[in-house]
Amino acid sequence: MTVATATLTRQDLELRGFSGFVPFSDLLTAQIPTSGGIYVVVRTGGADPVFLPTSTAGWRKQRDPAMSVEKLTQKWVNNAEVLYIGKADAGTAGGHGLRGRLVQYARHGLGATSHHGGRYIWQLEGANTLLVGWKPTIQPRDAEKALIAEFEALHGVLPFANLKR
Repeated sequence: MTVATATLTRQDLELRGFSGFVPFSDLLTAQIPTSGGIYVVVRTGGADPVFLPTSTAGWRKQRDPAMSVEKLTQKWVNNAEVLYIGKADAGTAGGHGLRGRLVQYARHGLGATSHHGGRYIWQLEGANTLLVGWKPTIQPRDAEKALIAEFEALHGVLPFANLKR
């Protein structure tokens, strides 16, 4: 008898109410909710990753966001589609809500400094083709913590681009 286990694939996330799943390259013009919520960066296909020695992300506090290829290789989570889990608090300022936060994230990959979390993404070859999905929620922090904990239970580590709980 086979016991079904929970997964965190794009298909599973869609069944849980995540939507969007647009590539980073289209994120600046995508129709994204302005409410608070959680979001994921997903890589499908299963091919081995290619890590770049430099990052396209903006420097923060005069610090290079790039990590060594060796460190990125060690942090990689085999057989995981989810690479990063983040949250967006509700609010009306430009940096709040899912739309504001995801625009910050996309701009960070283009050299801006407004979204330091998830920066390992910008050393993956083809980062602009990675898919971003989102789910509005009333308690983004709790939802983010729960999804990260679920990922950890499945894989024994944090998602590739999450550096802290």
